[in-house]
Amino acid sequence: MFIRLIIAALLSLAAVASANAQIVVLGASSTAGYGVGAAAAFPAQLEAMLRAKGRPMSVSAAGVSGDTTGGMLARLSGAVPAGTKIVVLQIAGNDAMKGMSPVTAAANRAEIRRQLHARGIRTIEADGYVMAALRSGLRQADGIHMTAEGHRRVAAQLAASIR
Repeated sequence: MFIRLIIAALLSLAAVASANAQIVVLGASSTAGYGVGAAAAFPAQLEAMLRAKGRPMSVSAAGVSGDTTGGMLARLSGAVPAGTKIVVLQIAGNDAMKGMSPVTAAANRAEIRRQLHARGIRTIEADGYVMAALRSGLRQADGIHMTAEGHRRVAAQLAASIR
């Protein structure tokens, strides 16, 4: 009987821990919801989709418009708090637009991943999903940022990859 109580308590603790799993979306303007607002951006939609599936996970948007991999690396420890289980990386193309060398950009990306993995945090790359939405015509008038429908599509693809 005592062993059953201990097992039940441990299972309850595991359920609480997984129910509060933290996801951080690290990125730039698309992560911040440029042109559509934070509520329509894919991080907010991802949280709503996961909760609708019975997965009460919190999703924090750590997006800064115009940010580069260097900026993301510099703010990584503050943007990704202890307890984070998954980081969705949506780095995009600000490095190239701001003249950063491809070698430096690649080194920054690798260091971001290395630091996250050293903390036991799973990473998911979102750039491919964003580029697919943009290629399919889900662009705002600026030609760079996604429409609300593009954000919804990215959120749905990310939700399917989170287990």
